[in-house]
Amino acid sequence: MIMTRTLRQCVLLRLLPALVLGTTLAAALLLAGGEACSQQRPNARSRAGKVLVGQGALGDWTTDAPGVRRRITTADMPPPYATRSADAFSRIVKRPEGAWPQVPNGFKVEEFAAGLSNPRLIRTAPNGDLFVAESQPGRVRVLRGAGGKAETSEIFTADLHQPFGISFYPPGPDPRYIYVADTDAVLRFPYRNGDLKARGPAETIVPDLPGGGRLRGGGHWTRDLAFSRDGKKMFVSVGSQTNAWENPSAKEERRADILEYNPDGTRFRLYATGIRNAVGIAVNPGTGELWASVNERDALGDDLVPDYITRVKDGGFYGWPWYYIGPNQDPRHAGAHPELRTRVIVPDVLLQSHSASLQMMFYGGQQFPREYVGDALAAEHGSWNRARRTGYKVIRVPVRRGAPTGEYEDFMTGFVTPAGEVWGRPVGVAEAKDGALFVSDDGSNTIWRVTYTGK
Repeated sequence: MIMTRTLRQCVLLRLLPALVLGTTLAAALLLAGGEACSQQRPNARSRAGKVLVGQGALGDWTTDAPGVRRRITTADMPPPYATRSADAFSRIVKRPEGAWPQVPNGFKVEEFAAGLSNPRLIRTAPNGDLFVAESQPGRVRVLRGAGGKAETSEIFTADLHQPFGISFYPPGPDPRYIYVADTDAVLRFPYRNGDLKARGPAETIVPDLPGGGRLRGGGHWTRDLAFSRDGKKMFVSVGSQTNAWENPSAKEERRADILEYNPDGTRFRLYATGIRNAVGIAVNPGTGELWASVNERDALGDDLVPDYITRVKDGGFYGWPWYYIGPNQDPRHAGAHPELRTRVIVPDVLLQSHSASLQMMFYGGQQFPREYVGDALAAEHGSWNRARRTGYKVIRVPVRRGAPTGEYEDFMTGFVTPAGEVWGRPVGVAEAKDGALFVSDDGSNTIWRVTYTGK
């Protein structure tokens, strides 16, 4: 039998104390090292196919594995401050030898492209090229490849200001523009299928998005964008400036909202409000409904407030900053705005708190098994403010007849080592032209490609 280094350490840890140190001291050492050893056991894998509910659904990364399902309800939420607010930033480590993303049986993961610089949101062009927002260096890269490897890598455009959202317009097989959402503006570039470089200068469509920085507990800077199914409307998501305070000096106007425009930037209106940070938005191609992948607020405890994925109702109010997940008042705003209490919409799918749910998409290809078609997939970037880590995975949200079932399933895991160190952080998900799945990972600066190879 071949043992990993960590597993060998676990075996030695269990044997040596009893042989050398005696029973009492051995017991203390076993307790100190037991967590790392227990993480080698296939407990999480054995849960595949089962739906975890109640407190068992909250869990942490040690309970994650492809096929594990969770259903979290409002009844599972603890009261505010049930636990102290944690500060547990993950220090990204180099991918250990032998570490690889884990997916369900029958699927295969390949490294499509490596050595990128802060790859964030990704979108596939109609011709199959993959566009990548490299947010920190301020550019959009285009990757082209046949099969499992990118063979061409070009900078499509640069000198941008924290770009994130990317979309092709008009919807369909023959777009004429590529739209890019900077943190403070929506730009578009003339585009034809196959372009590796922008064929013209940027045209500013929305010049005045409220921009963001990179602040702890707020300062959300990502801006995603999506077009309605008929191409007549453009949606732009803008996160809050603060964690949970309505502070005029923080310029919260037109923040924690989803904005609607015509594709030329005219006819602005608020589409939905009180959404703290809808990092990812997508239109369900089957129903035409807008969906959002949302980061909720911090500092109320390990299991509060759940992140969520939901259909977004036109004119809907989702609570921020006064309420959360329905009529639950944020204690930092006790007694404020009682008239809004009954208006707060409960989201469709509650996720483990602080998972940092980012880009989402709907699978429509023919390569994955038939039961995946129409389901949503979302990248969970991972927690920084929970004592036990959550996230660091890609999840699948089952959708039946256009509506989510309320549960979700781990699809791609393995970005955390048995010792709890983080080497990968999923950000973006996009469907390849051949039906494969691309996943961007800004921890290892990699684009992964997932294919289905059989039962």
